[in-house]
Amino acid sequence: MGIIGSASQFIRYYQAGILNTAFGYGLVALLLAVGVNVYIAQFLAHTAGVAFNYFTYSRHAFRTEGSVKRFILSYVGNYLIGLAALAAMLQFIRSPYLAGLLVVIFVSFINYFVLKHLVFAERRAT
Repeated sequence: MGIIGSASQFIRYYQAGILNTAFGYGLVALLLAVGVNVYIAQFLAHTAGVAFNYFTYSRHAFRTEGSVKRFILSYVGNYLIGLAALAAMLQFIRSPYLAGLLVVIFVSFINYFVLKHLVFAERRAT
């Protein structure tokens, strides 16, 4: 299968990503609609989103249980990489919307490989 894995797994990863994005955004919108402070809404949605994402990636995309600890660490790392990439991208692209979109695409590829090879990797018995 190689470093990317199967095409169907890669497609399932992005299917889960679309569902995860809709869940996170929907939860933020719902919390805002009921009067929750924007920062609290973002924090609650992000926290719930990480948990939701673990289940969609483990059950749908990779179809195996992964390390919850590694999953959380991967999200922290992915967030930091995203911030650094955004800062770099804004040096060359004036539009924060376009820069943000390009960074999302970039970090989603990194996230796939981290999840596939470090979080949901099949462990061989030794």
